[in-house]
Amino acid sequence: MKRLLFIMIIPMLVLTACASGNKTAGKKIDVNSVRIESGLISGKTGGDGAVQIFMGVPFAAPPVEELRWKAPQPVESWQGVRKCDVPPPSAIQNPPNPFMMWTKEFMAPLEPLSEDCLYLNIWTAAQTSAEKRPVMVWIHGGAFTGGSGTVPLYDGEEMAKKGVVFITINYRLGIFGFFAHPELSAESPNKVSGNYGILDQIEALRWISKNIEAFGGDPGNVTIAGQSAGAFSVNALVVSPLAKGLFHRAIAQSGGMFPRGESLVFGLKDAEEAGVRFCEKMGISSITDLRSKPAQELQKAGARSGLVIDGVVIPQVTETFDAGKQNDVPLITGWNADDGFSFGSPPKQDVYKANAIKTYGEKAEEYLKLFPAGNDEELKQSQKLQSQLFFGWQNYFWALTQSSKGQSKSYLYYFKHIPPGEPNYGAFHSSEFGYALKTLKLWNRPFVKWDYDLSEMMSSYWVNFARNGDPNGEGLPEWPSFSQENRKVIEFGEEVKAVPLPYSDQLEFITNTK
Repeated sequence: MKRLLFIMIIPMLVLTACASGNKTAGKKIDVNSVRIESGLISGKTGGDGAVQIFMGVPFAAPPVEELRWKAPQPVESWQGVRKCDVPPPSAIQNPPNPFMMWTKEFMAPLEPLSEDCLYLNIWTAAQTSAEKRPVMVWIHGGAFTGGSGTVPLYDGEEMAKKGVVFITINYRLGIFGFFAHPELSAESPNKVSGNYGILDQIEALRWISKNIEAFGGDPGNVTIAGQSAGAFSVNALVVSPLAKGLFHRAIAQSGGMFPRGESLVFGLKDAEEAGVRFCEKMGISSITDLRSKPAQELQKAGARSGLVIDGVVIPQVTETFDAGKQNDVPLITGWNADDGFSFGSPPKQDVYKANAIKTYGEKAEEYLKLFPAGNDEELKQSQKLQSQLFFGWQNYFWALTQSSKGQSKSYLYYFKHIPPGEPNYGAFHSSEFGYALKTLKLWNRPFVKWDYDLSEMMSSYWVNFARNGDPNGEGLPEWPSFSQENRKVIEFGEEVKAVPLPYSDQLEFITNTK
């Protein structure tokens, strides 16, 4: 009898061990058939076969007709295998034509553009679903009126090779993403309106939490990252209670929505009143009529776009940090040496000084020492510095606030490397992310060895941070965490090194007079 039991138990132990081993190994990721919550999808492989790519994966139902200006709704399931191997439609916007320093590599594809735009793209080098690679979710910029997850310089193949599951997302833009109106607020369960684009981003994060394991990603290790309006979005998600638990690290490049970010941030009442004025201009009396209008007609009509401080999707930012209610996660943030946009020709010296006295009163003398206007060249440089620090202050203050109000560390950078070639706008707004995402090969500039070395280092910092919340790693210059006591930043220039905070006095002045 004992011998019989022994013979029966051995196969059971073997089967249990095999089952355990299969669970550890996970399911092999097959580019021709990956199961997600709503069905099966197929993708394609990258150039050398190391990365599997899935493009145009729906994360929410098309926000059209009666779903226009509604919170994103679940995707309907499908039968068979859905092909996800070509770029999806980008959010409807004005024709994304290159201008100034922003060449075609920075622009959304010219077509297709559609109101049906809630799709994401995934790059993964994982072989099985059990690898639990860190996930990086890139949120595009474009002033909340333009941009796309399929901008060429956002390609995720190289980042996937470095070990992350890389994702880009689309979200509603312009009037479709950020239109507020009293009637829309009244029909909302939360009695607010306007932040549909941010709700899209939150829905994408929910989708990732439920589905990313199928692509070898770890839903418990998600980094949100973005530049310009994407950085504003990251700031919004960091303070949003609706995004709690959906991400674990944050990267914000050249942007934030602390006070002084007012050009893209509005109060709910102000946003609703702007919506009423828009309807009056259009000769429309109800939201029902507005929903019946063709998307192109609304796009051409134009409407003010920006984030809405509504107390539900996005609460007051500074107050949220002061109360310790932010999503307390490690932070990388920073800005570029030529980040600012021109404010036009500088005023005459006497007008500039008179404006300083009017604005700063008894502190005007200190202001004029920090932003001097002794001659035309000084005035020009002061104007340029003020423009740069529109972004720089946001990222400095965010890093400082997180380090003082939160438990997680912050890391601050200053990007001053000028990309070679023309047009030469210095280390301009957006010039850093091709380096950070290791996509220089897709940018038509005469790059030299240092450009590629810098890109390798920056992308390694970003991947290290996504992996464990600390950008530092073997072979990289030490990047100290930032705080009031340790005001060091990492400088990305003709070398990579830790340096004292640039423009420290100017930044402190802005902080004390904001």
